[in-house]
Amino acid sequence: MAIIKILPHPEYCPQGAEISAPAGTSICEALLDNDIKIEHACDMSAACTTCHVIVREGFNSLNPSDETEDDLLDRAWGLEPQSRLSCQAIVAQADLVVEIPKYSINHAKENH
Repeated sequence: MAIIKILPHPEYCPQGAEISAPAGTSICEALLDNDIKIEHACDMSAACTTCHVIVREGFNSLNPSDETEDDLLDRAWGLEPQSRLSCQAIVAQADLVVEIPKYSINHAKENH
């Protein structure tokens, strides 16, 4: 089991959190299983960027991204070299530190 430390996010995890995740679980699944309601507008099918996270520690322990994920990440706001779609980033044995970006391109969420 890996420990995932989630840095504080004003909406999803104001105090930050530490959760456990078995190897083979996506970061998104681990967050949702622990009541951290990260956006995932495409139901984790790698068709959007709403579950974009930045892996501050442990990035190299994750499975490599594929071309589809890389193309989608090019559309994410706040993209960094350690960015991943949390639905596609599979946890191994290493501990992780994850930041959920403050902004998303999920227009359906906006309060207009």
